[in-house]
Amino acid sequence: MLFHVRMDVHLPHDLPSDARAEIVAHEKEYSQRLQRAGKWPQLWRIVGEYSNYSIFDVESTDELHDLLSGLPLFSYMTIKVTPLVPHPSKILDSDRA
Repeated sequence: MLFHVRMDVHLPHDLPSDARAEIVAHEKEYSQRLQRAGKWPQLWRIVGEYSNYSIFDVESTDELHDLLSGLPLFSYMTIKVTPLVPHPSKILDSDRA
């Protein structure tokens, strides 16, 4: 199942810089692990914002929820999820139906 996910990060301005650096480092490690596993195949920065557009490829909505709620920055995020299905006019890739 493919999902388009927009994540907007809202870190508190009074968060100490060492705590900020630590949580951002954990976020990077976690996201790269999911990318290597094929669960997070696309990750795009939104220019001028502390936000991203991502594509997740997961087995279920429960799996997506678990992955997103496991993000170290989760409690500082606004997340919008959109399920995706192939468009009937799209020429299908050989590896995706």
